[in-house]
Amino acid sequence: MDLDIDLDDERFAPAPAEAVIFDLGNVLIRWIPQDAVAAALGPDKAREFVHHPEFDFFAWNLTNDAGRTPAQAVADVRARFPELEPAAQAYIDNFTASLSPIEGSIEVLRELDRAGVPLVALTNWNADLFALAEQQYDFLEIFEDIVVSGEEGVVKPDPEIWEVLAERTDHIGGIDDFLFIDDSIVNVQSAVEAGIDAVQFTGPEDLRQDLAARGYDVRPVA
Repeated sequence: MDLDIDLDDERFAPAPAEAVIFDLGNVLIRWIPQDAVAAALGPDKAREFVHHPEFDFFAWNLTNDAGRTPAQAVADVRARFPELEPAAQAYIDNFTASLSPIEGSIEVLRELDRAGVPLVALTNWNADLFALAEQQYDFLEIFEDIVVSGEEGVVKPDPEIWEVLAERTDHIGGIDDFLFIDDSIVNVQSAVEAGIDAVQFTGPEDLRQDLAARGYDVRPVA
């Protein structure tokens, strides 16, 4: 017997997760590290710093996100690549120049907030530099909580980060009933392995489709 099911019928619509967990960098806030260095030293020095064949910028930055202070981060570069120290200092001093809002994603966030969806952020970010972003972007106040790796001493995709998230959000529900959004497929896979529904962010419109498929009403406000 064939069943004629209307997928638009709310009786058959998927139930949204208890809470939505957002990554921040390159989901809500665009991060282009070269721009911070270029603001002080120009584009050539910026490219050299971020794409140096021996100095791994992204590994260095991830260690910063795990709890190292900006002063310690610059000292590490000074010890290993003294010629790159000015660029490292420029990156720290001009960090906010590396950031810009992703407006389409922010609108989705606001729509979820208006719908009463519990919202939390989970970000790999140096604690001192994140404080600068908090001053710059008032939409961060929407979140019930923001778990910052630099404050916790553990970064995604380390499985321990999901334990931290569970402790911080136990008043909302179990993390196995959350939806996690991140631009990094490695972080998405780590979340899935921890039992969390997760989607890779590729753009605001794709995010709308992913949320709609999970039962959220994220239509733009006229």
